[in-house]
Amino acid sequence: MAITRQKKEAILQDLVDRFGRSKSVVFADYRGLDVASISELRRELRKKNAEMKVAKKTLITLAAKDKVGELDKSVMEGPVVATFSYEDELTGIQILYKYSKKNENIKLLGGIVDGKVVGPEVIQKYAKLPGKEELLAKLVGSMISPLSGFVGIGNSLVGGIVRVLNAYKDTKPAEKVPPVTEEKTEKTPAEGLKEEGKEETA
Repeated sequence: MAITRQKKEAILQDLVDRFGRSKSVVFADYRGLDVASISELRRELRKKNAEMKVAKKTLITLAAKDKVGELDKSVMEGPVVATFSYEDELTGIQILYKYSKKNENIKLLGGIVDGKVVGPEVIQKYAKLPGKEELLAKLVGSMISPLSGFVGIGNSLVGGIVRVLNAYKDTKPAEKVPPVTEEKTEKTPAEGLKEEGKEETA
């Protein structure tokens, strides 16, 4: 059943919006893929903020013009489905590649990465790269490792300083305290005269 011009314009505008928001796009021939398989694939994509859209090739080609210009005919062979990745460039690529390995009814035709149209060979190379989450985990691990070593060295250094100070304290001679002597007080002249008078009368 033919769709109306108004419906075509709505689909085209929706595709233009998707191409504008997506980090990457993958085109695939889904000939022979049953409804259950398509539903399963869509669920997997939604989990990773990616989406698959089935539309006429003429509308897909028109929608992609603003992003990359004319699409190569090689990426538009057979019934085409476009997969859009909105968060991580590799998400849709990796999910479709993994799915194509277990289901021969889906064939990767190429896609758009970094604003350029690429063939299936390049898409496969991207599919084998580690994802953003894996890269971040590796980065965090590489940052934590030297910090852990630094903390260990710092603790050893502080501990060494404390041990040296304690050893120095134990070997330092005790300070000599001067002996306490009885202090002699000077007598006043009056006191001296009184004592002399006592001696004379004695």
